Amino acid sequence: MNRPASPFPSSSPLATPPTGSARGVGNTLSNPTLASQSQPNAATRRTLTVGLGISVKGNIENAEQLVVEGEVEAENIKATEISIAKGGVFRGNIEVENAEIYGKMDGTLTASKNLTIHSTGQIVGHARCKKLQVEEGGQVSGQMEMITETSEKSFSSESSSSKKETTPAPSMEPVVS
Repeated sequence: MNRPASPFPSSSPLATPPTGSARGVGNTLSNPTLASQSQPNAATRRTLTVGLGISVKGNIENAEQLVVEGEVEAENIKATEISIAKGGVFRGNIEVENAEIYGKMDGTLTASKNLTIHSTGQIVGHARCKKLQVEEGGQVSGQMEMITETSEKSFSSESSSSKKETTPAPSMEPVVS
């Protein structure tokens, strides 16, 4: 059986071959793909790929890398990486280290390291990141906040005390690749 061409450009650092795929709709996906947990490199990472034409709604647990080619609706996801393919849609809240957006992210995204919005990518809602790259054509509709040392401290205290403090994002021009 031939797998369709990847919706990710081959230069994408997050577009590694998946180690497993979700094949339908479920309420809770626990341990979607278990690889060796001792060395989390690209070949052994716990990866959940939601393929083109597949919709998943519910909880996703223990996925280090989430690849969205179809549609995902989930709340309070924590992962190392998310890749949303062109045509892919993620709705909900997610906290990751790195995010690559070729499709649509609708909700709240926190990338503690890097957020890359490619030319076909769109974020609707609230996004926080430490380092931002937006290709020409990439879109952000909503609130964009840069994580700084000050905002990290206020975010930590906000999480523990439920106070609302935000540091507005500095003015910036998108990075064009």
